[in-house]
Amino acid sequence: MDDIKKVLVIDDNPNPTSDMLQMYGFDVTVKNDGKLGLDELESNPDKYDIILLDVMMPVMDGWSVLKQIRNNPVFKFMPVIMLTAIDDDCKQVSGLKQGADDYIVKPFVFPNLLARIEALLRRSNWNKNAATNVKLINSLTAREKEILSLVSKGESNIQIADKLFIREITVKTHLNNIYRKIGVDNRVQATILAIKAGINDI
Repeated sequence: MDDIKKVLVIDDNPNPTSDMLQMYGFDVTVKNDGKLGLDELESNPDKYDIILLDVMMPVMDGWSVLKQIRNNPVFKFMPVIMLTAIDDDCKQVSGLKQGADDYIVKPFVFPNLLARIEALLRRSNWNKNAATNVKLINSLTAREKEILSLVSKGESNIQIADKLFIREITVKTHLNNIYRKIGVDNRVQATILAIKAGINDI
């Protein structure tokens, strides 16, 4: 990896994991319980590239933290590797269904963890772009979100105008503003972003 990757380790017993990561050139921040980890993410939502999240912790366990991460549109796409001392296939499958990107059992061989981190980081560019798109969509006005939602459902400009009791030229003006704000060139691209952001559910 060419640039220094930033890792947030949320674990009440982070050593020697954090020490080894730093030895391999990662920029590591450690938080010793789930609540502190979430507070750090909320304070610095764009800082980290990946999260290592322990399952068993005081104050807030890893599953609760993971749920909060996946429900937050700002950092919901951030890669998360769950760390656990329990080698249970059913729990691992459950963790993956809850939104974990990977799962590793303690104690682990460090090169195994390193390989998983690097694989996730290689795949994370799309997710980061999606997260950025969500932020851009959140910058739209309520009316623009309403129009974008209708566009993503296949409504024409005339249909949108009739439904919202506005003129068709007003719809076109709103669409031009939407395209500019979210960085797209056409209706198809706008629809794809709306679906990814879940705005088509409005």
